Amino acid sequence: MRIVIAGAGEVGSHLAKMLLNENHEIILIDPEDSRLKPIESTLDVLTYHGSATSIKILQDILQKKTDLFIAVTKSEDTNITASILARRFGALKTIARIDNLDFLESSNLEYFKTLGIDSLIYPELIAAREVLGLLQETGTTEYMEFSGGKLSMFVQKLDENAPIINKSLQEISLSRKTDQYRAVAIKRRDKTIIPRGNEYFMEGDLVFVISTTEGIDEMMKTSGKESQEVNSIMILGGSRIGKHVALYMQKNCEVKLIDSDPERCEALAEILDNTLIINGDCRDAELLEQEGVSKMDVFIAVTGNSEINILSCLLAKRMGVRKTIAEVENMEYINLAENSGIDTIINKKISAASRIFRHTTSINVTQVRYMTGTEAEILEFNVPPNSKITRGTLRSLDFPKDAIVGGGTRDGVPFIATGDTIIKANDKVVVFTLPTAYDRLVKFFT
Repeated sequence: MRIVIAGAGEVGSHLAKMLLNENHEIILIDPEDSRLKPIESTLDVLTYHGSATSIKILQDILQKKTDLFIAVTKSEDTNITASILARRFGALKTIARIDNLDFLESSNLEYFKTLGIDSLIYPELIAAREVLGLLQETGTTEYMEFSGGKLSMFVQKLDENAPIINKSLQEISLSRKTDQYRAVAIKRRDKTIIPRGNEYFMEGDLVFVISTTEGIDEMMKTSGKESQEVNSIMILGGSRIGKHVALYMQKNCEVKLIDSDPERCEALAEILDNTLIINGDCRDAELLEQEGVSKMDVFIAVTGNSEINILSCLLAKRMGVRKTIAEVENMEYINLAENSGIDTIINKKISAASRIFRHTTSINVTQVRYMTGTEAEILEFNVPPNSKITRGTLRSLDFPKDAIVGGGTRDGVPFIATGDTIIKANDKVVVFTLPTAYDRLVKFFT
């Protein structure tokens, strides 16, 4: 595909890296030379220095067939205008990043489509919804649903008391009922492993598991985790993410939100009528203790500063909070944060890029998710008739070693895949893959 990205900021540059892995032709537009130069020196992309709303630049770029135009600058107005112009000049599909929740109402979405904008992306709302999903499943560090919730993906960190430490997948399948869930990947330090029967689990492993609804309780017991009801939350930072999480969670539990900006606190107090808003220094351990951080079920740090988020979560953990969630936008800090004891890392540019990435894949891919802290991705495929994946058992096919089928649904009924599973036409299947396997993998579903 030929893809034009307007905006070389965090989301745009990360998206360009992701798309280059899939061999797309990428053109990047930005008015700031300081953003473009590092990208030019490290990535094989064509860059244009200038405004994304420049008619001359857009006409020049779009005179050649362009499959997708993505506007992810910091300015919502620029993104909307650039997308409308790009469609006018021939882009086949357009996506715009926005900051206004009202635009996502169904009637407004239809209006934007008449203007030529196919999809609107709100990164902070996507990240907030990820946090809300995690609050429903407190025994996991990441959570994602497939096939309308019939299959779920859980990520669990194994501590020293996990019953499966130093046991292989083969041993576990013989001693426990594992037909309703399957481990599809292990992240060990900086390496992501697609596990086979002789792979052993080790303390500190992040284990990616696909499970049916019926298998969740047994899967939790196997890993030594348990779901706990969330009755109290402390949020550090009145960002858009913090505001959205508080707005939803204040209906059913005690929510405290701390922010250092007095004006923002006043604005939040008008919106969040059942949340205690506290104006104070996010780094003040004494303030956290006074506000009862040790009695909280979950601590969520979503200030605009990755360092503050990491350190405050570590402090909250030391004070006795069971689950901590930190927003870490600095990519270099993600592995450090995961290995330091923080339960969950969220990154809005990865979340937004995953949502945009769906528009660049085959029509048979219904869902895509890049996993924070890894190069891996999870894809949900619709299986077309006569595709290669249907020609025998998974064990008998020359399936890529760096990919694995976790499970799927057939006629709406979920199943967990094994080596003896035969995938059939019209099944929906969930696949975990590393970048090295992607090109070969796609051929199994075409």
